[in-house]
Amino acid sequence: MVQQEVLDRTFAALADGTRRQILIRLGQGPATIGELAEPFGMSLTGMKKHVHVLENAGLVTTEKVGRSRQCRLGAERLEDAMSWISFYQRLWERRLDGLDAYFTLKNAPETNTGKDTER
Repeated sequence: MVQQEVLDRTFAALADGTRRQILIRLGQGPATIGELAEPFGMSLTGMKKHVHVLENAGLVTTEKVGRSRQCRLGAERLEDAMSWISFYQRLWERRLDGLDAYFTLKNAPETNTGKDTER
């Protein structure tokens, strides 16, 4: 159950385009809330809400530095989400390979099995 909650928080955080852009920006290095908010024309309060969601998912960490809050990529990274996605990717690939094999056999010309099929 805990694993599901972690995935739920991760995917909920990644579901928003602004939060994905924040992660891209933090991939370049740490930034303050103000620095993150500026390109979006967003208030500090609005950006803090986005950062809080990312922080709850373990994707971002924050630290109070003087009068500002410094944000960095979190230690969690995306291993749990990548494992989940990889599992289902392999599952669907196997299913699609099976479907392909089925249609290949179904559409293959019938070979003569020794029975007289023409009458």
